[in-house]
Amino acid sequence: MTATNGRPGAAASDEAARADTVGAVVRQWRAVHPDLDTAPMEIIGRVNRCAALLQQAEDAPLRRAGLSRPEFDLLGALRRTGHELTPGELARETFSSGAAVTKRLKQLTERGLVERRGDVRDRRVAHVRLTDAGRELVDGLLPDQLAYESAVLSGLGATEQGELAGLLGDLLTQLEGRLGGLRT
Repeated sequence: MTATNGRPGAAASDEAARADTVGAVVRQWRAVHPDLDTAPMEIIGRVNRCAALLQQAEDAPLRRAGLSRPEFDLLGALRRTGHELTPGELARETFSSGAAVTKRLKQLTERGLVERRGDVRDRRVAHVRLTDAGRELVDGLLPDQLAYESAVLSGLGATEQGELAGLLGDLLTQLEGRLGGLRT
């Protein structure tokens, strides 16, 4: 990378910092601490800000169906794996706490979207599966949800989306390798 203003990667940073809210924060920090490299803040700050905005916007198709994103993720995990999962497996699949999964399972069971059955060998273990209504809901929502997500990303061209997906995939792989061991 080239450097401008004596900072590594500043050419890309300066262009990206021009208009968004994280860019304003970075400019403020540069004014206070011009000696510090704020490039990591530009990436982490933008990833966090994008995540927050996406969470605020909620997913319109899911909202219309009366589902939250975490509930849909749980139903989706059951659908895409194609078999029963324990609550612990669902927690791992959806990056959720056991307590959060238990709460969601209760709500989804009450709505008739999932069923729980006890393990014949160990009463402490439960197995969860989609009901026919749950499967139909996921299969009906998925095309609308993907169209919604495509609309959210429509400001980026196909090449940019591919590059961004690749870069985020690289970052995620790196973070999961470093931080995954801390999460047990």
